[in-house]
Amino acid sequence: MIADLARFVAIPTGHNHTPGLETFRAILTARLEALGAKAEVIPGDPRPEWLTESTDRDRAKAFEPPPTVVCRRPIKERPRILLAGHLDTVFDPHGPFQSFTLSPDGRTATGPGVVDMKGGILIALVALEALEKMCIPVSWSFLLNSDEETGSYASDRALRAEAARNDLGLALEPALPDGGLVTERKGSGQFLIEAFGTSAHAGRDFEKGVSAVYALAQAITRCERLCDVSRGLTVNIGPLKGGEATNIVPDYAAAWGNVRFPDSTGADELVRGLESIARSFSEAASGMDRAAGSSAPATPSQEASRHPRIRIRHSIARPAKPVTPRTRQLAETIRSVSEALGAPLPFGTSGGVCDGNNLQEAGLPTLDTLGVKGGGLHTQHEWINIESLVERATMLACVLAELSA
Repeated sequence: MIADLARFVAIPTGHNHTPGLETFRAILTARLEALGAKAEVIPGDPRPEWLTESTDRDRAKAFEPPPTVVCRRPIKERPRILLAGHLDTVFDPHGPFQSFTLSPDGRTATGPGVVDMKGGILIALVALEALEKMCIPVSWSFLLNSDEETGSYASDRALRAEAARNDLGLALEPALPDGGLVTERKGSGQFLIEAFGTSAHAGRDFEKGVSAVYALAQAITRCERLCDVSRGLTVNIGPLKGGEATNIVPDYAAAWGNVRFPDSTGADELVRGLESIARSFSEAASGMDRAAGSSAPATPSQEASRHPRIRIRHSIARPAKPVTPRTRQLAETIRSVSEALGAPLPFGTSGGVCDGNNLQEAGLPTLDTLGVKGGGLHTQHEWINIESLVERATMLACVLAELSA
């Protein structure tokens, strides 16, 4: 398993690096087909262009939505179990963090994606191969997408289609730091605030300018008021863009942001809050026109030249994932297996999101932290507990056998 993991980690699969994704996908598909699975490649769907920072627009235009592959080995009269894993990582394929490094004592290792989630994919492969050798019948599908780290826009259709075809879902995200299982997750959404003003020389004609940056700053401070940490509602802003030089009144500024919420009610509240911010700028501009005694309503171009305008676009890509009776029952089954193997399995919650959010919202009871133990996710210190390779592969194989009995 260590040799396999080193091989997987050495394949760069971050930032939609197509050669690496294709290589990794081919290796996994071949191993799953050797177990009798049939593979289907599902084309990816484009994501909204505005999600990409303007500095990366050229890269965004060249972005080809990556496909999803689903390997299926159905067995009649057995529960249909979906395993879900993502091939992509967050790491630059040309960056400094490239290789798998085992610690001197052999207890840990570092590497890009070693925990999130190449280690998780590996334990699922080994579990399925072990069950096959032991002639234990399990009806399974294995979905492997390539854009989970960027919101699963390309693969959302495939995720929802597989949710409808299966009875239970197990995603291979890393375990909690204590080895625990996440039973409840917040939802997540992205948004873009754009401010439009009027450019002018900051010295000669400052009064003729309308600063988009000032308008954006006002909108951002209003976003902060939407936060209610006690209710699990948060709004984060960054990165920002605005202005070309200090002696030019900027006519354009933008900020990208993220919202988190515990349920659909919270999601709706945050969306309404964002929309009200944009609306308030439009209403303020109209009020200023009336106060100035305008004889006729201003056209959009005239309004933009006199007053700042705000546009906010948003996308709720990850619905909240609450505890349901069926996910609670599934979690208790997994816990009983883990305890029978001598490993306590605490339950926890997370503000992070993953494909488990999409699968459960589409109707599939899903638990999504069946992966390995480790830490430092999304950093150049990402590490894995080596012992957890065998431990979690064993647990997953026994869970699959128990669910299929």
